[in-house]
Amino acid sequence: MNSTPKFGYEDPSHVDLRQQWFNSTAGQYLQLQEQALYDQAVFDLFGFNAVQMGCLQMDLLRNSRIPYKFKASDCIETSFETNLNCCDDFLPFSEVSLDLLLLPHCLEFSPRPHQTLREAARVMMPEGHLIISGFNPLSAWGAAAKFNRLISKHQTYPWRGKFIGLPRLKDWLALMGFEILSLNMCCHVPPFEHSSWQSHAAFMDKLGERCCAILGGVYFIVAKKRVVGMTPIKPNWKAATLSSTLIARPTQSKPAQKK
Repeated sequence: MNSTPKFGYEDPSHVDLRQQWFNSTAGQYLQLQEQALYDQAVFDLFGFNAVQMGCLQMDLLRNSRIPYKFKASDCIETSFETNLNCCDDFLPFSEVSLDLLLLPHCLEFSPRPHQTLREAARVMMPEGHLIISGFNPLSAWGAAAKFNRLISKHQTYPWRGKFIGLPRLKDWLALMGFEILSLNMCCHVPPFEHSSWQSHAAFMDKLGERCCAILGGVYFIVAKKRVVGMTPIKPNWKAATLSSTLIARPTQSKPAQKK
């Protein structure tokens, strides 16, 4: 059987390695941290249609009160329940049709991350919400990715991703017409493979939030699509008064007006 993935879809072998990593100590830690942020963020967002693109290991829409919720995957062969298979840089939705779109760790693994954001802007409703979570290159997680690239040519998830810095992502979002409503950082504990190391370093989460939040391993962004509307032109009533030359004035008195 030919295992070559179709154009735009992820290799099933990569999906297996990704699932193995999510089952690891670091993967379980990341899921716990991010799930809490998504649960809190989606609860107060309303609309009709919501889509979670990727990371189906987590049910990121479970706390959402939006009636129509869908899960999409970029791999045809997946062990998780999906509603559709598609690429994040070519979404099969009509324009202005989604009220909420989740992109958990999509941009750093997308072949065209800028096009992925362009597609998000296309399908989002005006005032719709976009939630993005990604790995922070300026963190212990980013350092681990660089170290893995040095010691091995064959990268696995998540170290084979191209981590996008926050300043760059903010510029992209502004260019696409998104306004950042909130920015949170999580996963301050380094991606330890042993549970004992992670438990001993658990204090770093509270310490990181207080002292150096920007060095968190994962950033969590909630953005809203802003649409610039037309500025109504109000009539200038003072400038529109009739000219005195156009006002009829009596030229002679009527007989009834004489004394």
